[in-house]
Amino acid sequence: MKKIFLTLALVMFSFSIFAQEKNKKLTMEVDGKCEMCKNRIEKAVLGIKGVKYALWDIPSHQLSLIIDERKTDPMKIKTALVEVGHDTKELKATEEAYAKVHPCCKYREDDTNDSDTH
Repeated sequence: MKKIFLTLALVMFSFSIFAQEKNKKLTMEVDGKCEMCKNRIEKAVLGIKGVKYALWDIPSHQLSLIIDERKTDPMKIKTALVEVGHDTKELKATEEAYAKVHPCCKYREDDTNDSDTH
């Protein structure tokens, strides 16, 4: 009986390993306004082990990613983003982190797009 249980546990564990993708594409919305925001957002996520590609689109606020799910997950990425002052749908930056972004990057106060001024 122990052998059957152990075999089943090993089979299920191996399936969970294979379910994680080496090159998973995903997108998420990240608040920001300008080229300075773009640089900060991309730098923050590219510093995470397992993030292979990151591109934030200023007009749509969409962050396109390619990640290795064996090394990172979306919540780690969102946590890194809020630490540098950028909100996501699920997590919000602290007031302290938000206060550190450049004054022109204050997306909470102003909905304009400053992408052509930086």
